[in-house]
Amino acid sequence: MKNLTTLAFALVIMTIATMSSSAQATVEVKKEKFMLLFRGGDTHLQNAEDSKEAKEYIQSWITWMQGLAQKGILIGGDNLYRTGKQIKGKNKVVTDGPFMIGKEMVNGHLFILAKDINEAVEIGKECPIFKENGKVEVRQVLKSEN
Repeated sequence: MKNLTTLAFALVIMTIATMSSSAQATVEVKKEKFMLLFRGGDTHLQNAEDSKEAKEYIQSWITWMQGLAQKGILIGGDNLYRTGKQIKGKNKVVTDGPFMIGKEMVNGHLFILAKDINEAVEIGKECPIFKENGKVEVRQVLKSEN
């Protein structure tokens, strides 16, 4: 199941990356870039079981992301491993981490286009993570002034 799910997410992201220029042209110029951070949820690509429920849940993510891509508002994103390292303080002490409660750990993210934060929130409300009582944090990406 893990390999199949990872492949499915990779295919969605590849589809986004190879969107035709005509699909990209439908995106309004005035849209801003937002990041959706996903926290919590019990089913993760690293621990997804081969159950019918897990497969349906993962499929709901794939379907949701494909819908965003078809609308021309999905820029990209990634799923994250549940393990990592944390570097902390002036002495740059490295520890195993992250040390957050599972429901607060960032499990992945997407970049989307929306006209404002309210529209980005409405897009985030459709996320499948709420089926597992997860959270979506919506943050606008700061434009660099070059």
